[in-house]
Amino acid sequence: MISASPSISLVTCSYQQARFLDATMRSVFDQAYPDLQYVIVDGGSCDGSAQIIANHAESLAYWVSEPDAGQTDALIKGFNQVTGEVCGWLCSDDLLLPGALAIVSEYFRVHPEVDALYGDSIWIDAEGQPIRAKKEMDFDRFVFLHDHNYIPQPSMFWRRRLYETVGGLNPNFNLAMDSDLWDRFAHRTRIVHLPRYLSCMRFYPEQKTRSLKPSGQAEDLLIRTRSSPLARLPWLRPVLHGTARLKRFMGKALAGGYSAPVPDDLLPWLEAHATPGL
Repeated sequence: MISASPSISLVTCSYQQARFLDATMRSVFDQAYPDLQYVIVDGGSCDGSAQIIANHAESLAYWVSEPDAGQTDALIKGFNQVTGEVCGWLCSDDLLLPGALAIVSEYFRVHPEVDALYGDSIWIDAEGQPIRAKKEMDFDRFVFLHDHNYIPQPSMFWRRRLYETVGGLNPNFNLAMDSDLWDRFAHRTRIVHLPRYLSCMRFYPEQKTRSLKPSGQAEDLLIRTRSSPLARLPWLRPVLHGTARLKRFMGKALAGGYSAPVPDDLLPWLEAHATPGL
């Protein structure tokens, strides 16, 4: 028997992101999803973020602006507040594309056996202008571990029961907290790729993952060596990486990922939500 549409809980973590925060929140509210629980955890920003959040307080299930121990801590605090059947998170500089939650909800409704899925995304710059489409291949754990985490984080959704089963986010990860969680998901279930554009991810120099790249690579290595005994052999890592890289190239090419344009039907929405001058 096919179940009813699931309730969805979405968490946004934020710190000093007032220039993007309102657009992020509106991209969630504009989904008009009937059974949505939206939670925002701000790390005590002093750039006007709290006032932006307060302006939308009536539409939020919970929000707080207070000092925390960083992004992972903020996300854990947020997920401790949620009760929805399906969960995800949206960083305060990213956007949900129109209809994303309805698409995700329908897939989970029709496929009760699926506990985790990810869609595709659009890279945008700081001003919201499209850079390129991020059209992805299906999930391949070998590629994920030995090349890189290619899952677009804001396009990833999962059932709360899976999150609770694996123990949730690990506070010891500051940058690769998503890779760590996806890897533990993959130990428990098949991660499904839904070939639909669900989100926009910003790409700009101040991004945490770009400015702290060496720390992120160290965390990635921890995940890799934990989950792949062969990766514990330093001399073998380049071979594994090269093989995974080739498999990644072939998989993404077959999915049309290298030639995919930003869909024409999304261009008007992207233009309308651009933020020139930021």
